[in-house]
Amino acid sequence: MTVSLNIRSVQSIDEIKREDWDRLANSSDVPYDPFLSYDFFAALEHSGSVRAHTGWGPSHLVATDGTKNVVGIMPLYLKGHSQGEYVFDHGWARGFEMAGGRYYPKLLCAVPFTPVTGRRLFAVGDTAQKIKTELLKAAVKQGVSQRLSSLHVNFIEPNLVPLLEDEQFLIRSDTQFQWENQGYETFDDFLSSLQSRKRKAIKKERRLALINDLEVEWVSGDDLERKHWDAFYQFYVDTFDRKWGTPYLTHSFFELIHETLRKSIVLIFAKRGEDYIAAALNFKGSDTLYGRYWGAKEHHDFLHFELCYYQAIDYALANNLNRVEAGAQGEHKLLRGYAPQKTHSAHFILHDGLREAVKDFLIDEERFVDMRTDALKEHLPFKSTKD
Repeated sequence: MTVSLNIRSVQSIDEIKREDWDRLANSSDVPYDPFLSYDFFAALEHSGSVRAHTGWGPSHLVATDGTKNVVGIMPLYLKGHSQGEYVFDHGWARGFEMAGGRYYPKLLCAVPFTPVTGRRLFAVGDTAQKIKTELLKAAVKQGVSQRLSSLHVNFIEPNLVPLLEDEQFLIRSDTQFQWENQGYETFDDFLSSLQSRKRKAIKKERRLALINDLEVEWVSGDDLERKHWDAFYQFYVDTFDRKWGTPYLTHSFFELIHETLRKSIVLIFAKRGEDYIAAALNFKGSDTLYGRYWGAKEHHDFLHFELCYYQAIDYALANNLNRVEAGAQGEHKLLRGYAPQKTHSAHFILHDGLREAVKDFLIDEERFVDMRTDALKEHLPFKSTKD
């Protein structure tokens, strides 16, 4: 089928109508993904968390048909660094620059600061594949015209891999840890599926996490108040100060998502009386709870595990959610019932020499990722099928 498209680049999400974005990104026939909503991207831009000054210059591609209807969108950024991506290409950048090249800026199609697999090319209907192909070609053309080193698409759905390969993208894999409901109705049902020693360890961790007069509170939707965000933001900033430096997200970002996305937000607090001690921020999709940030003002053994992993499972079970995605990395999640799952990214390298070097690197890395994933599965805490 022939598709006549006009594809333009816009430097602000304000140049795209909310109804067009949400109609394509979260259409009615796919699971709702809060990170793909117009309001999430708008909060990033309007809060100043995402802008050219922070190394995230919006350069979204918008495809319209012959009647000027928006039929495709590709969220795209001109990146001045590789921070906040969770797909690590710092080594590629160093190697290229040591050889006299210029790696930055580069183009990135992703949800900023969000290591969650999801849709990256927004189009629906019978011509969706053609529109996605044309969006990719337009992004590559933009990279060529701006003499950039590369174009990257992070945390892609597996069904997008063949299309990207057809367009000469190199595919990269990594591993995350996710919990899936295997027919459990309660946390005890989940525990009963574990080896005895691992089951006892989790029970002990949960007991010790809350021994210092702490209790847990779930807050979501219209129950969220400013006091909850003020407490959480204190924890969030403190975590960044100790681990990563400057926080990616401004206080304004959280104020904006409170106004527009609070029905998709779950804050899990530990508190002593009315004093909040720690919190984990989660987003809720159609069938998945996504853990994003955690912080605390006091140290308590195992409290991180309790709020981020065990309470997330409790919440998922209580709200008929089938999966918990607890963020990037973290092999410690394995012993808590979070199984390794492969993730994928795609990379179009515009410099021939760098492309060959990256291609060779990815062949070796893929073997390592496969071996590591297989090895990790051997250490899952579940009972053997032979038991």
